[in-house]
Amino acid sequence: AILSRASRNADSVARARKNLRLVRSSSSSLPPQVMKELEETFDVPVVEAYGMTEAAHQMACNPLPPAVRKPGSVGIAAGPEVAIMDESDSTLLEIGQTGEIVIRGPNVTPGYENNPDANASAFTDGWFRTGDQGVMDDEGYISITGRLKEIINRGGEKISPREVDEVLMDHPAVAQAVTFAMPHDKLGEEVAAAIVLREGEAAEESEVREFVSGHLADFKVPRRVLILDEIPKGATGKLQRIGLAEKLGLG
Repeated sequence: AILSRASRNADSVARARKNLRLVRSSSSSLPPQVMKELEETFDVPVVEAYGMTEAAHQMACNPLPPAVRKPGSVGIAAGPEVAIMDESDSTLLEIGQTGEIVIRGPNVTPGYENNPDANASAFTDGWFRTGDQGVMDDEGYISITGRLKEIINRGGEKISPREVDEVLMDHPAVAQAVTFAMPHDKLGEEVAAAIVLREGEAAEESEVREFVSGHLADFKVPRRVLILDEIPKGATGKLQRIGLAEKLGLG
Protein backbone atom coordinates (compact mmCIF):
# COMPACT_ATOMS: atom_id res chain seq x y z
CA ALA A 1 0.00 0.00 0.00
CA ILE A 2 2.85 2.41 0.82
CA LEU A 3 4.52 1.69 -2.50
CA SER A 4 1.34 2.26 -4.48
CA ARG A 5 0.73 5.60 -2.74
CA ALA A 6 4.38 6.60 -3.18
CA SER A 7 4.12 6.21 -6.93
CA ARG A 8 1.22 8.70 -6.93
CA ASN A 9 2.89 11.19 -4.58
CA ALA A 10 6.39 11.69 -5.92
CA ASP A 11 6.74 15.20 -4.45
CA SER A 12 5.89 14.03 -0.93
CA VAL A 13 8.33 11.13 -1.24
CA ALA A 14 11.09 13.48 -2.37
CA ARG A 15 10.55 15.66 0.71
CA ALA A 16 10.42 12.66 3.03
CA ARG A 17 13.71 11.29 1.72
CA LYS A 18 15.53 14.38 3.00
CA ASN A 19 14.62 13.61 6.62
CA LEU A 20 14.26 9.83 6.78
CA ARG A 21 16.97 7.78 8.48
CA LEU A 22 15.30 4.38 8.22
CA VAL A 23 12.01 2.59 7.63
CA ARG A 24 10.99 0.00 10.24
CA SER A 25 8.55 -2.77 9.38
CA SER A 26 7.09 -5.02 12.05
CA SER A 27 3.34 -5.54 11.59
CA SER A 28 3.76 -8.64 9.43
CA SER A 29 6.40 -10.46 7.41
CA LEU A 30 7.83 -8.31 4.63
CA PRO A 31 8.51 -10.05 1.29
CA PRO A 32 12.12 -9.47 0.16
CA GLN A 33 10.96 -7.90 -3.11
CA VAL A 34 8.85 -5.33 -1.23
CA MET A 35 11.79 -4.54 1.04
CA LYS A 36 13.98 -3.94 -2.01
CA GLU A 37 11.43 -1.62 -3.61
CA LEU A 38 10.91 0.34 -0.39
CA GLU A 39 14.65 0.96 -0.12
CA GLU A 40 14.82 2.07 -3.74
CA THR A 41 11.83 4.38 -3.25
CA PHE A 42 12.91 6.06 0.00
CA ASP A 43 16.70 5.63 -0.30
CA VAL A 44 17.11 4.52 3.34
CA PRO A 45 17.60 1.12 4.99
CA VAL A 46 14.45 -0.89 5.68
CA VAL A 47 14.76 -2.65 9.04
CA GLU A 48 12.43 -5.59 9.54
CA ALA A 49 11.57 -6.42 13.16
CA TYR A 50 9.38 -8.84 15.08
CA GLY A 51 7.21 -8.13 18.09
CA MET A 52 3.94 -8.86 19.80
CA THR A 53 1.91 -7.42 22.65
CA GLU A 54 2.88 -10.25 25.01
CA ALA A 55 6.54 -9.21 24.67
CA ALA A 56 6.03 -5.44 24.84
CA HIS A 57 6.35 -5.40 21.05
CA GLN A 58 10.08 -6.14 21.06
CA MET A 59 11.43 -9.60 20.23
CA ALA A 60 13.85 -9.43 17.30
CA CYS A 61 15.19 -6.87 14.85
CA ASN A 62 17.59 -6.57 11.95
CA PRO A 63 20.51 -4.27 12.81
CA LEU A 64 21.22 -1.04 10.98
CA PRO A 65 24.11 -0.82 8.49
CA PRO A 66 27.00 -1.48 8.47
CA ALA A 67 25.81 -4.60 10.31
CA VAL A 68 24.14 -7.28 8.20
CA ARG A 69 20.44 -7.08 7.37
CA LYS A 70 18.99 -10.23 5.87
CA PRO A 71 15.95 -9.77 3.60
CA GLY A 72 13.23 -12.22 4.54
CA SER A 73 14.48 -12.37 8.13
CA VAL A 74 13.14 -10.50 11.17
CA GLY A 75 16.65 -10.23 12.56
CA ILE A 76 18.28 -11.36 15.78
CA ALA A 77 16.91 -11.51 19.33
CA ALA A 78 16.52 -8.00 20.77
CA GLY A 79 15.43 -8.36 24.37
CA PRO A 80 14.01 -11.78 25.16
CA GLU A 81 15.67 -15.14 24.61
CA VAL A 82 14.37 -16.72 21.40
CA ALA A 83 14.36 -20.40 20.47
CA ILE A 84 12.63 -22.82 18.09
CA MET A 85 10.45 -25.55 19.64
CA ASP A 86 9.13 -28.77 18.17
CA GLU A 87 5.38 -28.30 17.90
CA SER A 88 4.57 -31.92 18.77
CA ASP A 89 6.87 -32.87 21.67
CA SER A 90 7.94 -29.38 22.91
CA THR A 91 11.67 -30.07 22.68
CA LEU A 92 13.97 -27.25 21.58
CA LEU A 93 15.26 -27.71 18.04
CA GLU A 94 18.71 -27.29 16.52
CA ILE A 95 19.84 -24.47 14.24
CA GLY A 96 18.24 -24.75 10.81
CA GLN A 97 15.24 -26.79 11.94
CA THR A 98 11.73 -25.43 11.50
CA GLY A 99 9.32 -25.26 14.42
CA GLU A 100 7.38 -22.87 16.65
CA ILE A 101 9.11 -19.65 17.71
CA VAL A 102 9.18 -19.41 21.52
CA ILE A 103 10.43 -16.63 23.80
CA ARG A 104 11.21 -15.96 27.44
CA GLY A 105 12.60 -13.02 29.36
CA PRO A 106 11.75 -10.07 31.60
CA ASN A 107 9.75 -8.28 28.90
CA VAL A 108 7.50 -11.31 28.28
CA THR A 109 4.14 -11.35 30.04
CA PRO A 110 3.88 -13.76 33.00
CA GLY A 111 0.44 -14.79 31.79
CA TYR A 112 -3.11 -13.83 30.87
CA GLU A 113 -5.13 -12.53 33.81
CA ASN A 114 -7.88 -14.86 35.04
CA ASN A 115 -7.43 -17.21 32.08
CA PRO A 116 -5.74 -20.44 33.21
CA ASP A 117 -6.71 -22.32 30.05
CA ALA A 118 -4.99 -19.75 27.83
CA ASN A 119 -1.91 -19.81 30.05
CA ALA A 120 -1.72 -23.60 29.94
CA SER A 121 -1.64 -23.59 26.13
CA ALA A 122 0.58 -20.52 25.77
CA PHE A 123 3.44 -21.52 28.08
CA THR A 124 5.69 -24.60 28.08
CA ASP A 125 8.53 -24.92 30.60
CA GLY A 126 8.68 -21.14 30.97
CA TRP A 127 8.68 -20.50 27.21
CA PHE A 128 5.89 -18.43 25.64
CA ARG A 129 4.61 -20.06 22.45
CA THR A 130 4.10 -17.36 19.81
CA GLY A 131 2.04 -19.41 17.38
CA ASP A 132 4.49 -18.44 14.64
CA GLN A 133 6.44 -21.03 12.68
CA GLY A 134 10.04 -20.19 11.96
CA VAL A 135 13.69 -21.15 11.71
CA MET A 136 16.94 -19.73 13.09
CA ASP A 137 20.23 -19.73 11.16
CA ASP A 138 23.74 -20.19 12.53
CA GLU A 139 24.13 -16.43 13.04
CA GLY A 140 20.96 -16.17 15.12
CA TYR A 141 18.80 -14.57 12.41
CA ILE A 142 15.17 -15.64 12.63
CA SER A 143 12.91 -16.19 9.62
CA ILE A 144 9.16 -16.52 10.04
CA THR A 145 7.76 -19.18 7.73
CA GLY A 146 4.10 -18.80 8.69
CA ARG A 147 1.43 -18.87 11.36
CA LEU A 148 0.80 -22.39 12.65
CA LYS A 149 -2.96 -21.86 12.37
CA GLU A 150 -2.52 -20.73 8.76
CA ILE A 151 -0.47 -23.71 7.54
CA ILE A 152 -2.36 -25.40 4.70
CA ASN A 153 -2.88 -29.15 5.14
CA ARG A 154 -3.41 -30.50 1.64
CA GLY A 155 -4.14 -34.19 2.09
CA GLY A 156 -1.36 -34.49 4.66
CA GLU A 157 1.11 -32.25 2.83
CA LYS A 158 1.89 -29.17 4.96
CA ILE A 159 2.33 -25.95 2.97
CA SER A 160 3.50 -22.58 4.27
CA PRO A 161 1.37 -19.84 2.66
CA ARG A 162 4.23 -17.36 3.00
CA GLU A 163 6.49 -19.53 0.83
CA VAL A 164 3.90 -19.35 -1.96
CA ASP A 165 3.40 -15.60 -1.35
CA GLU A 166 7.10 -14.94 -1.93
CA VAL A 167 7.09 -16.75 -5.27
CA LEU A 168 3.96 -14.89 -6.37
CA MET A 169 5.58 -11.57 -5.41
CA ASP A 170 8.51 -12.40 -7.69
CA HIS A 171 6.14 -12.31 -10.67
CA PRO A 172 6.76 -8.98 -12.43
CA ALA A 173 3.05 -8.15 -12.70
CA VAL A 174 2.08 -8.88 -9.08
CA ALA A 175 1.88 -6.06 -6.52
CA GLN A 176 0.24 -7.94 -3.65
CA ALA A 177 -0.37 -11.62 -2.89
CA VAL A 178 -2.07 -13.64 -0.16
CA THR A 179 -2.08 -17.43 -0.20
CA PHE A 180 -4.74 -19.25 1.83
CA ALA A 181 -6.55 -22.55 2.30
CA MET A 182 -9.82 -23.29 0.56
CA PRO A 183 -11.98 -26.33 1.36
CA HIS A 184 -11.60 -29.49 -0.72
CA ASP A 185 -13.93 -32.52 -0.60
CA LYS A 186 -11.18 -35.16 -0.72
CA LEU A 187 -8.00 -33.42 0.44
CA GLY A 188 -9.56 -31.38 3.22
CA GLU A 189 -7.77 -28.22 2.10
CA GLU A 190 -6.43 -26.95 -1.21
CA VAL A 191 -4.08 -24.07 -2.00
CA ALA A 192 -5.58 -20.83 -3.31
CA ALA A 193 -4.24 -17.32 -3.73
CA ALA A 194 -5.55 -13.80 -4.25
CA ILE A 195 -3.40 -11.26 -6.05
CA VAL A 196 -3.51 -7.60 -7.02
CA LEU A 197 -1.65 -6.61 -10.17
CA ARG A 198 0.68 -3.67 -10.54
CA GLU A 199 -0.81 -0.61 -12.18
CA GLY A 200 -0.73 -0.98 -15.95
CA GLU A 201 0.17 -4.69 -15.82
CA ALA A 202 -1.88 -7.64 -17.03
CA ALA A 203 -1.78 -11.36 -16.29
CA GLU A 204 -4.03 -14.40 -16.59
CA GLU A 205 -4.67 -16.95 -13.85
CA SER A 206 -3.16 -19.77 -15.92
CA GLU A 207 0.01 -17.79 -16.59
CA VAL A 208 0.47 -16.98 -12.90
CA ARG A 209 -0.01 -20.63 -11.95
CA GLU A 210 2.53 -21.65 -14.57
CA PHE A 211 5.02 -19.14 -13.13
CA VAL A 212 4.60 -20.60 -9.63
CA SER A 213 4.95 -24.17 -10.93
CA GLY A 214 8.39 -23.24 -12.22
CA HIS A 215 9.55 -22.46 -8.67
CA LEU A 216 7.63 -24.80 -6.34
CA ALA A 217 6.60 -28.44 -6.11
CA ASP A 218 3.29 -29.19 -7.81
CA PHE A 219 1.36 -29.72 -4.56
CA LYS A 220 2.23 -26.16 -3.47
CA VAL A 221 0.95 -24.49 -6.65
CA PRO A 222 -2.39 -22.68 -6.07
CA ARG A 223 -5.27 -24.43 -7.79
CA ARG A 224 -7.10 -21.13 -7.88
CA VAL A 225 -5.58 -17.68 -8.37
CA LEU A 226 -8.07 -14.83 -8.01
CA ILE A 227 -7.03 -11.55 -9.61
CA LEU A 228 -8.66 -8.73 -7.62
CA ASP A 229 -8.68 -4.95 -7.49
CA GLU A 230 -8.35 -5.20 -3.70
CA ILE A 231 -7.90 -8.08 -1.26
CA PRO A 232 -10.39 -7.99 1.66
CA LYS A 233 -8.84 -7.08 5.02
CA GLY A 234 -9.78 -7.90 8.59
CA ALA A 235 -11.15 -5.55 11.24
CA THR A 236 -7.65 -4.28 12.08
CA GLY A 237 -6.90 -3.39 8.48
CA LYS A 238 -4.48 -6.29 8.02
CA LEU A 239 -4.64 -9.01 5.40
CA GLN A 240 -5.90 -12.22 7.03
CA ARG A 241 -5.65 -15.67 5.51
CA ILE A 242 -8.09 -17.40 7.85
CA GLY A 243 -11.62 -16.89 6.58
CA LEU A 244 -10.50 -15.40 3.27
CA ALA A 245 -11.83 -18.33 1.23
CA GLU A 246 -15.32 -17.71 2.57
CA LYS A 247 -15.09 -13.96 1.95
CA LEU A 248 -14.13 -14.65 -1.66
CA GLY A 249 -16.87 -17.21 -2.24
CA LEU A 250 -14.59 -20.25 -2.12
CA GLY A 251 -15.74 -21.54 1.27
